[in-house]
Amino acid sequence: MNQTNSAVRPGAAEIYRRPASRVGRTPVTDWRYGLPAKLFLAVSAGLTILSLGLLKLDWGKIAERTPKLGRVFLEMSRFSTEKFSLTITAMAETVTVSILALIYGLIIGIVLGALSARNITPFKPLAGILQGLLAFIRAVPTAVWVLLVLASMGFGMSAGIVGLLFHCAAFFGKVFAQIFEEVPDETIEAVRSTGAGRLQVFFGAVLPASLSGIIAWTALRFETNYVEAAILGMVGAGGIGYTMTAAMSSYKYGRAGLAVVIVFAFALMIELLTTLVKRKLKV
Repeated sequence: MNQTNSAVRPGAAEIYRRPASRVGRTPVTDWRYGLPAKLFLAVSAGLTILSLGLLKLDWGKIAERTPKLGRVFLEMSRFSTEKFSLTITAMAETVTVSILALIYGLIIGIVLGALSARNITPFKPLAGILQGLLAFIRAVPTAVWVLLVLASMGFGMSAGIVGLLFHCAAFFGKVFAQIFEEVPDETIEAVRSTGAGRLQVFFGAVLPASLSGIIAWTALRFETNYVEAAILGMVGAGGIGYTMTAAMSSYKYGRAGLAVVIVFAFALMIELLTTLVKRKLKV
């Protein structure tokens, strides 16, 4: 038996002499795959060198002050409950901004998504126009929208809500349009065959079929809203971000450290909640 197998089985030298088949070839060794990768690495290296040259970093100063970073972290770890009630109030403001922007953005996003979905929009060119507009709004960072709103509304939570609403509504508009377009045409036509109007088709067929996706994306967006609201407070939108900035600028590192821990704990809770929702909906 062993002699038969050894006679049929090719030797190592024979296998080595065989030409490699195109199917078994490693993609990295093929020039069609290797050349774009090399070009990408070359462009990335060039942009990195160019960026470092434009920034004109003082590496000596960076090396000198890096050890101070550890001391700052140590000071922040010595938590201080000074003005703790104000910190909790600021945290509540941040959560409120996140929730209100989420609710308003959800409502506007559903409308924009319905108008942008090509399978249910009442006017086909309108879908393309809205998709381009939403792409422009998403391309502008949220902080820029907040700064624009601050110029007209002044500092405070109102500017934070409105500024965050721009990006939130544009995000929901794009995501919901994709979800609505995934609804089978047979489902929509079945409802239309009963004589239902556009609104009846949307609320009777499209929205129920997309409900799980809407809930999952809403939970995910709440996490994003919370993170952005915490950061936007540093530019004058109020909330926990402003508290951390004020504490750091007055060298109250213990108070700032406690605020950071509170922000982290709530963000972790949102992350766990989002994961639970996605598992329940199997999205």
